[in-house]
This record gives sequence, C-alpha cells and structure tokens, in this order.
Amino acid sequence: MPALVIGRPQNDEFAPYYAGYISHVSEEDPVAVMEAQAVVTRAALCNVTEPDSLYRYAPGKWSIKEVVGHLADSERIFAYRALRFARSDEQPLQGFEQNDYVLAANFDRIPFTELMQQLADLRRSTVALFRGLEEEAWGRRGIASGNPFTVRALAFVIPGHERHHLRVLQDRYGVKA
Repeated sequence: MPALVIGRPQNDEFAPYYAGYISHVSEEDPVAVMEAQAVVTRAALCNVTEPDSLYRYAPGKWSIKEVVGHLADSERIFAYRALRFARSDEQPLQGFEQNDYVLAANFDRIPFTELMQQLADLRRSTVALFRGLEEEAWGRRGIASGNPFTVRALAFVIPGHERHHLRVLQDRYGVKA
C-alpha cells in the first residue's frame, strides 16, 4: 500500500504556541520522522549514566531524567488528543501544566534505563496509532487547552516537541547527539 501523504498543517490547525514545534519538522511524513527519531533519541541518551541523568544545568531546572519523563508525558497527551479527535470526539480537552506533571511524577526516582524504555515503548505505540488512521481522520478537529487542533497538526507536534527538547539536552546539558 502506498504511503499516505497527509500534508503539512495550516496555521488554523493548531494554537500559535505550537508553531515552533511544527517548524522543527521540515519533512512531509511526520510518522516516518517519529520512527527515525526513536533511534536518534535513544542513541543520544544511551551514553547518559545514571548519575549524569540527575544533572540540572541551573537551579530549578529539570534534570535529564525529568526532561525524558516530560517527553513521555507530553507524547502520551498529544497522542491521546489525536486519538480523541481522530475518533470524532467533540468534547473539549483540558490543558496540562507541564511543571506540575514533572513535579508530581518524581522522575528522578525511576532508573534512567526504565525511562528510556518507556519512551521507546510509547513511541512504538504512537507510531502504530498514526499508521492505523484512515485518510479522513487526519483532518479531523478538536479543541484542546481552548485551542483548535487537527490530528495532522498533532502528528507534527510530537516529533517537533522532541526535537526541541533534544536540542535543549545537547545545548544546555551536554548530551551528545
């Protein structure tokens, strides 16, 4: 079966805040990006030791473990939103406060290898979700955090968000890509 070309999201398909994440994905197939990205992210994180995973580049900033945990939590939420919208669920979805999630999760207590495995397992699930969508589902819309989103836009937000944080890990935490 030929690959489905879903097209890039238009500006009315997402909240302006997410434009930066979407701009990190220049490729046309965000699901292929997600698949390849799983390998890139794992390679970048595999050299982080357990003690190093607790590093914070400044007081009050997240540890590397917390960044990885945040990536997983955010992907779960974005994928859940995509699922709801793809299934024509018209109920508006609440937003989430990322700092509260990170604080409540206490990611620093979880072994770093387990956090990396969670992220990898989650990515496989996210890819399967998007690969299983029918063509009509990609343009379906919903409301999250008081803003409109399409399934297509969320498919670009997920890898763009991860690329953003991988750059932060490289630039501010010294993680080698």
